[in-house]
Amino acid sequence: MTPSDKPYRPNVGIALFNAAGQVLIGRRYRDDGPEIVLPGLEWQMPQGGIDADENPRDAVMRELWEETGVTRADYLGETDWMTYEFPPYDGPPTHRLAKFRGQRQKWFALRFVGDDSEIDPLATRNGQPPEFDRWRWEQLDRVAALVVPFRQQVYTAVAAAFARFI
Repeated sequence: MTPSDKPYRPNVGIALFNAAGQVLIGRRYRDDGPEIVLPGLEWQMPQGGIDADENPRDAVMRELWEETGVTRADYLGETDWMTYEFPPYDGPPTHRLAKFRGQRQKWFALRFVGDDSEIDPLATRNGQPPEFDRWRWEQLDRVAALVVPFRQQVYTAVAAAFARFI
């Protein structure tokens, strides 16, 4: 199967804004294939797959909790669907990089209404191992420069779409 014959993986992305207008980013620490870690480009906003028959708005809150522990966030807005391609992958056929050509994402802007002490990316939730070993608040327009190259175009589009929430 060629990459163009593969489907896109349904996915949600999360721009979680604090009161100062910055977004939460996490540093990927597990090398999960070429999709994940390139030296100096380990940071990203939370994102994750949409389960079968799951509504994207439900998926975004589940993924936010699984990856950060955050449960208190208000909905601000969302983007249309965006796509990006995965880099070439020659690993196990069960890995998502082998099964999908890339990701089809809907991004959500949320306002964090909790306290920073509630953010804990190191816990295992819903049987999902931690993906981040650190987190921080960052300026939205700077995040695209901190992610792997194949995600940069989507992150730039997300920054433009959500600039009004800063």
